Amino acid sequence: MHDSPALSLPRPLRGIVPPMITPLRARDELDVPGLERLIEHILAGGVRGLFILGTSGEAPSLSYRLRRELIDRTCRQVAGRVPVLVGVTDTSFVELLNLARHAAEAGAAALVLAAPYYFPPGQAELLEFLDRLLPELPLPLFLYNMPQMTKVSFELETVRRVLSEEKIVGIKDSSGDLGYFDQLLELKRQRSGWSVLVGPEHLLAETLRRGGDGGVTGGANYHPRLFVELFEAVTRSDPARAAELQRQVLALGALYTVGHHASSVVKGMKCACALLGLCDDFMAEPFRRFREPEREKVRAILRRTGLLA
Repeated sequence: MHDSPALSLPRPLRGIVPPMITPLRARDELDVPGLERLIEHILAGGVRGLFILGTSGEAPSLSYRLRRELIDRTCRQVAGRVPVLVGVTDTSFVELLNLARHAAEAGAAALVLAAPYYFPPGQAELLEFLDRLLPELPLPLFLYNMPQMTKVSFELETVRRVLSEEKIVGIKDSSGDLGYFDQLLELKRQRSGWSVLVGPEHLLAETLRRGGDGGVTGGANYHPRLFVELFEAVTRSDPARAAELQRQVLALGALYTVGHHASSVVKGMKCACALLGLCDDFMAEPFRRFREPEREKVRAILRRTGLLA
């Protein structure tokens, strides 16, 4: 067992829950000082939780040893200030459970699970998978709809079927499909304490206006206060302030178009964090950090948006 204090999960969980990048300094080595700076930077922004080992955290590319170390260090440093959510998505049922149990022992508050990938399950198989998995999970679970990466969606009927499962406490939707999101909000009305969170940060304000609970927004790694203030502006019905903040979010979104491949979003986030002096931007293999021409483009975006002098 670890000595990190566990924190009960607010239900529903609302606000900004950044999907933290994983600061690395080598193939299988955390940038520990960078991790510590990054966590403090994020928490100082007023976020309501911290999500590790998601897409932004390059989880599928990390060794299980490093994942466990990241869980331990993060839970120990956060020390109960906000709930820590841990991604446990895996192609191996056994490794998924091993990580879930480790997260619980370390003091995490909840788990996050996308559909298994490589062998894409049908919806009936996905339901069977959840039926077998839920009784063995030691913590509450958020579903994570990420069809771009897993090639499988949590279809609405599947979500409806598991809505009564007490252990499932919400869903993060990164599909970018507002029609799907609206239907998740309809389902949410049938279950008290359920959270519906959005992934794509440019949709945060719109989904909040529609009744969403918050965002798992990658930009909150390097500019957490911006997304917290946008959440607050929309929820207190301040449209002028919300519009101004939304313009800043869209301007920073240029970071994600500097590269041209699936890795470009994570590269953009990591490069921004490195240029701001938060942590190293070493990428999990097979990828490499931006070279100098791309770094200069990221630097120009940060200067243009006032984040870098």
